[in-house]
Amino acid sequence: MAELERALAAAARLHGLLSDLEPVPVRPTATITEAGAYRFRRRDPIDLRVSRVGGRVALGFLHELGHLLDHQVYYDRKTRSWASAVHAAFASWRATAGTLERRPLPGGRGRQRYFQSTHEVWARCYAQTVLLRSDDALLQSQLLKLQADDDAHVWSAEQFDPVATEVEHVFGRLGLTQLALPVAA
Repeated sequence: MAELERALAAAARLHGLLSDLEPVPVRPTATITEAGAYRFRRRDPIDLRVSRVGGRVALGFLHELGHLLDHQVYYDRKTRSWASAVHAAFASWRATAGTLERRPLPGGRGRQRYFQSTHEVWARCYAQTVLLRSDDALLQSQLLKLQADDDAHVWSAEQFDPVATEVEHVFGRLGLTQLALPVAA
C-alpha cells in the first residue's frame, strides 16, 4: 500500500525510535467499524491493523503508530499508564493539548471518555503532526480535506499549530528527533 509507505516515511522524517523490538507487523483489514487498531499484550506489541476502506489509510496508520510509540516509551503494568499520561517528556504537550477543543464523536459516555483520554488525544495529535510536517503534498492535502470537512479526528490549523510544535518537542526531549528544532528564547 503506497499510502502506508508514504505515511511511514513521513513519520521517519519526524523521529526515530530506539528499540529492541522485533518488527511489528502492519496488517491491512477491510473493517468499516474502525480505521485501525494497535494490539498489544502487556508490554509487547502484537500488530497494527489498518483498514484499507474508508479513505483513511495514512491517518489510521499514523494514529495507531502513535499508540505504539506511546506504549513503548513507557508502560506501567499496575496503573496501565502510558507515556503520554505520565512521562515528564510529555508534560508540556499535555498542558498545550489541554487547550484543544474537545471534539465529540457520536456515541455514549464511554466512547466519549475514551475519545478524550490522554493516550487517545496523543495518538490523534501525533497523526495530525506527522501529516502536517510531512512535506508530502498528498498527505498534507488529506489533512486539509479533513480540516475542511470539520472531521472530529483533527483540529483546525490555527488551533493545532502550537500542539504540533509540542509533539515535536516530545521527541526532542526523548532524544528521538530527526529534525533540527528552533530554540525558543
